[in-house]
Amino acid sequence: MNLDEQIQVLIDNAPQDGVMPRVVAAIAPALQLLAKKFRHFQYYILQNLDQDWVLTTLSNRANPDVEKRVIYAFPTLKDVSAVSAAKLDPQVIAVPIPITHILFQLAALETVDSIVFFETPGDLNTGVEVRREDLQHVIQVQLKQNPFPNQIPHDIA
Repeated sequence: MNLDEQIQVLIDNAPQDGVMPRVVAAIAPALQLLAKKFRHFQYYILQNLDQDWVLTTLSNRANPDVEKRVIYAFPTLKDVSAVSAAKLDPQVIAVPIPITHILFQLAALETVDSIVFFETPGDLNTGVEVRREDLQHVIQVQLKQNPFPNQIPHDIA
């Protein structure tokens, strides 16, 4: 599914309340701008059987009290199989999710600090981090440019 098709699915699946489809359409350019920076149209996300994304808590080696909660996005199923959580826990599955949908979800996931996208199949040592607060900032800028800002909820991103 290309980026335009992904955005249309987001719009079509938004609550049909007269506002949310317009909000998704308003932030679509921001989502597409970010998505174009990645190599793949979809990534595999680990999730449990309740469809919650699997979080990994990382601590700073120099300062162990500093933690970050991340979700990993893998380019292939083969890359997922290299991760111990996927191998050891039968309650964890890998689900392919379009890149724009991952970014859209990240904006709303308050328990997540970042998503780390592994771009190169076979290389789980180098990832591209998208911080939730950076994504929210890009979305806020996009919403300010929207011609209908007074009809969009203030707390959308």
